[in-house]
Amino acid sequence: MLIDTHAHLDYPDFANDLPAILEAARAVGVTRVITIGTGVESSRRAVALAERFENIHAVVGLHPTNVDDEKGDWLAEIRALATHPKVAAIGETGLDYHRLPSEKLSSAPAISALQAEMSQDAEAAIIDGAYKSAQAEAFAAQLDLAAELGLNVVIHQRDAWDDTLAILKDFTGKLRGVFHCFGNTPDQAREILALGHLVSFTGIVTFKNAELVREVVAAIPADAFMVETDCPYLAPVPHRGKRCEPAHTRLVAEKIAEVRGATLEEIASATTRTAESFFRLSC
Repeated sequence: MLIDTHAHLDYPDFANDLPAILEAARAVGVTRVITIGTGVESSRRAVALAERFENIHAVVGLHPTNVDDEKGDWLAEIRALATHPKVAAIGETGLDYHRLPSEKLSSAPAISALQAEMSQDAEAAIIDGAYKSAQAEAFAAQLDLAAELGLNVVIHQRDAWDDTLAILKDFTGKLRGVFHCFGNTPDQAREILALGHLVSFTGIVTFKNAELVREVVAAIPADAFMVETDCPYLAPVPHRGKRCEPAHTRLVAEKIAEVRGATLEEIASATTRTAESFFRLSC
């Protein structure tokens, strides 16, 4: 029995065949799926799916790269959704500095006197600084909400390690987070675990160039990680380049078992216990 702890089943990729996808997952032992919201509308869809399917639970929140897209009191909307009995956590929230707004400056014409007077570097610092601040405010607000509601948090971190931990450390002892799609170093994994948080692995663990991820997989305690697909993204070998699905959780778990010298059953049992505890799922 496996749990796909991070999927985006509300995305259009699954609009036409979701029941068949869930049945295919069940057939290979993936019996439950956590579907993750990335904004208000996405979170609403996630909750609707959790209501429709017994084996789906929802996570609701605002993804860091979507902070400029939400208008109005988005946090109040997330708060209301988070009270639903099938909402298992807050997220996906965090920080993502991988693609900053300043990347668009080089191709954009001057649009104001201020832009004409300022150097591009100075303008980039202002634009990117505002974007990072908006992400940080949204991240902290969702951590506050999770602590208030007694929920844990699904964390997205990309190219923002130090800032993510600086914000998260203020919530030590108040909640737990899972760093989904973990792809950082063994030292960074140990840093997360020391703060009481978890990591989760995707199909990246099967990729030829993912030696660093497999190094973490080999060393991490059995009760400190979960498995996920992040579908429709990151399909594992041998499905790279195709739509990823919850059924592929089994391929992730099989590779982890191989790396750790364990059986699939051992990995399934350990990760299921961890997921049930973290997301407060009934057995």
